[in-house]
Amino acid sequence: MSASAPKSTTDTAPDLQLTEEERELLSIRTVPEFEAAQAARRRAKALAKAPESHLATVRRARKINRILGETYPYAVAELDFTNAFELLIATVLSAQTTDVRVNQVTPALFARYPDAPALAAATEEEIEPYIQSLGFYRAKAKSIVKLARQLTDDYDGEVPGTLDKLVKLAGVGRKTANVVLGNAFGVPGLTVDTHFGRLARRMGLTTEDDPVKVEHDVAELIEPREWTDFSHRMVYHGRRICHARKPACGVCPIADLCPSWGEGETNEAKARKLMKYEMAPGRERLHLRFLTGATRRQLHAEGYPLSA
Repeated sequence: MSASAPKSTTDTAPDLQLTEEERELLSIRTVPEFEAAQAARRRAKALAKAPESHLATVRRARKINRILGETYPYAVAELDFTNAFELLIATVLSAQTTDVRVNQVTPALFARYPDAPALAAATEEEIEPYIQSLGFYRAKAKSIVKLARQLTDDYDGEVPGTLDKLVKLAGVGRKTANVVLGNAFGVPGLTVDTHFGRLARRMGLTTEDDPVKVEHDVAELIEPREWTDFSHRMVYHGRRICHARKPACGVCPIADLCPSWGEGETNEAKARKLMKYEMAPGRERLHLRFLTGATRRQLHAEGYPLSA
């Protein structure tokens, strides 16, 4: 934590009776508005003379990664799964819908169809009732049944652990493949979803819109061993602070490193009200549980809401 960017404790309701230690745990790096504005002016002045060098971008990107890691030390895949098969199916189902909604339907789906052979033996019509609350559920039912049959016929019901084999499966593109490789097989990969792409452009890490090109650009900036964790951190930041329509710039931990600072609310008090998920005002206990190591499964069991 630098002297110029002190931590700022999340607002808490009086009845929470947080201890000083708990308040310190909840504090995140924030940049005072005037300092963020100064950094923005310095950056604009420098860019008027010459584009940011590749080395400077690498250093900035890695500092962003470090700070996001300190802000979201609990960042993991937000889809609930217990094995590679469940993660693969859940990720295919997550297209054009939220992870929260997918997590609501997969327990019953996997209880009835726990593996690829079981799902492969089902008809699309049998699957549809389990996932009908999701967008495009008929197309998704068709995809996951076909996918399960491919796994059963070609891989003895197991999920392959390579990119080239995964992307040949029904409904699986590079994003889905990298999610599975990074989170089920420990193979580093960048997962470029809408949040990742939006943030990478805002942060000046790429100018591309195509996910594959975004992946290529960012891969040159971040160490490979950090790719999976960086992906999680970017998604978490996009969902909690750096929103698509109104980013909460006033509480952004990387405000002094972001060329897009000022696109959203820069007043800290007002920006704090825009924070979502466990960082939303009134959810301090949930945030503490994450920070002290509770898993999503544990928090589900304890009755905590994990939605925005």
